[in-house]
Amino acid sequence: MSVVIPPTSIIEVELAVQGMTCGACAARIEKKLNEMDGVEAAVNYATETAMVAFDGAALTEEQIIKAVESAGYGARVVDDEPFDDDLEEKLRQARLRLVVSTIFTVPVVLLSMVPAFMFDGWQWWAMALSAPVVTWGAWPFHVSALKNARHGTSTMDTLISVGIIAATIWSVWAVIWGDALDVMGHHSMTSSSSSHVYFEVGATVATFILLGRYLEMRAKNSAGDALRSLMALGAKYANVLRDGVEISIPASVIREGDLVVVRPGEKIAADGVVEEGSSSIDMSMITGESVPVDVHVGDAVTSATVNQQGRLVVRATRVGAETTFARMAKLVREAQATKAPVQRFADKVSSVFVPVVFAISACTLAAWLFFDGDVSKAFTASVAVLIIACPCALGLATPTALMVGSGRAAQLGIVIKGIDVLQSTRRIDTVILDKTGTVTTGAMTLVDVVCADGVERTDALRYAAAVEAASEHPIARAIAAAGATELGEIPALDEFASMPGMGATGRIGGVIITVGREEVFRQRLVIIPTVLKNALESSRREGLTAVVVAWDGQAQAVLAVADQPKPTSAEAIASLRLMGLAPVLLTGDNKVTAEAIAAAVGIETDEHHLYAGVMPDDKVAVVRDLQERGYAVAMVGDGVNDAAALAQADVGIAMGGGTDVAMQASDLTIVNGDLRSVPDAIRLSRATLRTIRTNVFWAFAYNVAAIPLAASGQLNPMWAGLAMASSSVFVVTNSLRLRRVPLHR
Repeated sequence: MSVVIPPTSIIEVELAVQGMTCGACAARIEKKLNEMDGVEAAVNYATETAMVAFDGAALTEEQIIKAVESAGYGARVVDDEPFDDDLEEKLRQARLRLVVSTIFTVPVVLLSMVPAFMFDGWQWWAMALSAPVVTWGAWPFHVSALKNARHGTSTMDTLISVGIIAATIWSVWAVIWGDALDVMGHHSMTSSSSSHVYFEVGATVATFILLGRYLEMRAKNSAGDALRSLMALGAKYANVLRDGVEISIPASVIREGDLVVVRPGEKIAADGVVEEGSSSIDMSMITGESVPVDVHVGDAVTSATVNQQGRLVVRATRVGAETTFARMAKLVREAQATKAPVQRFADKVSSVFVPVVFAISACTLAAWLFFDGDVSKAFTASVAVLIIACPCALGLATPTALMVGSGRAAQLGIVIKGIDVLQSTRRIDTVILDKTGTVTTGAMTLVDVVCADGVERTDALRYAAAVEAASEHPIARAIAAAGATELGEIPALDEFASMPGMGATGRIGGVIITVGREEVFRQRLVIIPTVLKNALESSRREGLTAVVVAWDGQAQAVLAVADQPKPTSAEAIASLRLMGLAPVLLTGDNKVTAEAIAAAVGIETDEHHLYAGVMPDDKVAVVRDLQERGYAVAMVGDGVNDAAALAQADVGIAMGGGTDVAMQASDLTIVNGDLRSVPDAIRLSRATLRTIRTNVFWAFAYNVAAIPLAASGQLNPMWAGLAMASSSVFVVTNSLRLRRVPLHR
């Protein structure tokens, strides 16, 4: 039995597992690992990986791998690439085995099923032609069954192998020692059971299941394409400056503080800050957005993004597994390893299913012999039970849907943390949106300049920007940035003095300029012209923040700044409404400002949809209050002060432009910061959950319906093999439909 692991000694490792052929294999390995003290493991059959957390003070990676090997499977530690390196070679071998088996199986079926081909001694030809199929073609099944037998276990390969061997041995005995050669037809009317041969059963079952395995392998490969392509986007090598010399090193060995040189067309190998140069960065592999982002000295850049233009020198701040790209990929892989309650039940069923099927097959054989006495019918029905009952589709039901859903989400800049998130998104009916940085840009921008009579806009902006450029206040930065953009060059101050909470003053030559709140000028008895008073009043009504600019002892202009809504916010909120979700705005701003923002993006301004003046500590209370009133709440935020509310909500959604704390506390992370991705994430999560449920239902329904048909003699083993293979292909193909879920893009 697993024990609780002290957090300080936990080591997490991902293993690539080799040799799994069905969900029962995954369940067996998982059980073996979880029986070890201090180990918690989840094995994913679809990705052929195992996520293992173990007590590093008591165990090593080598011991974990040996435990997997003791169960009859291979394992190795993976870092950045969880998929098989030789996938193409595996597909090639599977295709070759399928093609050769098909070539030999077709004539066997014709000889056995079509009277026109039943010449004297056709049974010898059927035996000779089926031999390569039931030996070399079915060899992977036989090897797996033998390996499992040595470990005292059984899997679906055991069922297949036993069924093929039983049909073949029976037929060989009938030809050599029985009286099969005495009849022309496939099934004689004689009472002698030794006249019946089943070469076509062994050959077609092997071929159909090889076809199913090949199609399943291709489909699983397609299901993992999204994440695999994402993982391949990371930089493999980087050029760094060491002692002034540029050298090329593997990206995995970059150290924090290294200066990384990134030329046009190269990928940035680590999260960092631009030290030299300016350029445009293609962020599409992280955010899903194709529009390049301009960066300059001091700007932060993200690993796996592509430098498009100028040469950059980036100081690495996060390297290796700590980069945004690596953490995003890790979260996706961990999500794919999680299991829904229905899948845990399916795994338990798969782990005991094979012995139960053998028992059902034996009972079928005995029942037919007792009630009917026809050995041929009894044998056919019992073999059909063995073939039809393989629980492969059950093992694929959840992981393939998670692979496709979370993989596609990752390509769009959305990280879904696990199956529990999918369950929660189905219930939510209310979405709380933190204003700053989520609905709005999070940065003040200049939105209006109103001048007194005879004053030019350029003069007002030049003087205001010159004073504000010396201040670090958000309003000051907005005005200074606007001045630099519009004017190109801002004059330097000769003197500067700050008035904390009120404004600032400065001197250029003989001109003294003051920029500040209206109260500053009232205290100084400076007359504010009517046009400027009207501008101040209008700014208050619209929720803008306004400052007055004065020089030569007179108020000359009013500059209004605001934290503007993101261009996509209104569209995102409209999408939430179309999905039947109620948007709620949460902000610490005053009611006037909050109402202006809410109205601009399409949120009602009543007390049920707008919470203004909310302090950081009160955000959790708002979420809890809505929950206590019966609402299922999703919380969207990006700051440290949102983390507690994100954790309290039924679904926490962190905007990726925010803090690590918020991302850690959330269930979903929107890496690109685009609010339209919130309805996309919810829509994709719900679609993934629907697909999982559909897969599990049909996988169970298939087994429940097929076993009685086979036991009653209504299902030929040949068609049973085709049906079994088709069920797995259906489950994977159904999961691939998630790639076509309509999103805003």
